[in-house]
Amino acid sequence: MTTAYEQQGPALGSYTSPIPARRAHLGDALASEWTKLRSVRSTIWTLGVMVLLIVGIGLGAAAVVAASSLDSSDQSALGLGFFGVLLGSICVITLGVLTISSEYSTGMIRTTLTACPSRARVLAAKAIVFFLLVFVITMVCTTAVAALQTAIVGGAEEGASVWFRATVGVSLYVALLGLLSLAVGALIRHSAGAITVMIGVVLLPMVLAMFMFADSLADLRDAMFDYSIPNQLITLYGEADSASGSGPAGWDPVWILLGVAVVAMAGAFFSLDRRDV
Repeated sequence: MTTAYEQQGPALGSYTSPIPARRAHLGDALASEWTKLRSVRSTIWTLGVMVLLIVGIGLGAAAVVAASSLDSSDQSALGLGFFGVLLGSICVITLGVLTISSEYSTGMIRTTLTACPSRARVLAAKAIVFFLLVFVITMVCTTAVAALQTAIVGGAEEGASVWFRATVGVSLYVALLGLLSLAVGALIRHSAGAITVMIGVVLLPMVLAMFMFADSLADLRDAMFDYSIPNQLITLYGEADSASGSGPAGWDPVWILLGVAVVAMAGAFFSLDRRDV
């Protein structure tokens, strides 16, 4: 015998949502990571300080050179942007680490992996969003500073290839440095520890090389100078003077850091997939 309830509607527990269901994809993870990255205060503060350092120090250096009595007619003004970019890269390193390590410190990583069980997709989305954000902001800053420095200082005119390397190349290098920091943050899972490791990677080789006075360490000293991150960065401006004559030149610093970042990201993918949260 059919009851009145059974005649009126479906049985209890057979509710169908009016919202269409579909499989999640990388685009959903990208939207989620972009929302998280732009909504936290650390992003605004770190990138804001980075912009101030790149623009402020770059224009300040140009103003000092222009006001001095030095003849800069045969020198390029593009290399003056190095100082601000080097300091600004510390901000990128900090944000790269915090992009993932902060989720471990707050426990938010459990929510993230519950919403998106594919750990490879989560890390890929973080890497893509972070890399593009840093690259675009750095590109805008370096291009504006290069144009203003050239107008302030004057100096020798540079070709399109030098301009391209001093803007696009430098921006790619800084973004890759941030990507390496994100990978280190995923491996260490501790903000202070990962930031300390990355600052050591940036500064320690050059500092150690300064104290290698023995002749037997000459080859090692020259290699540490040539392949240190500050020297590779200034190479992109065309201002490097290799101690051994065999250091990186042209676009070599970008390819070197790209290889290191790829290896580090592969380790981060393996670590995130194998370890518990």
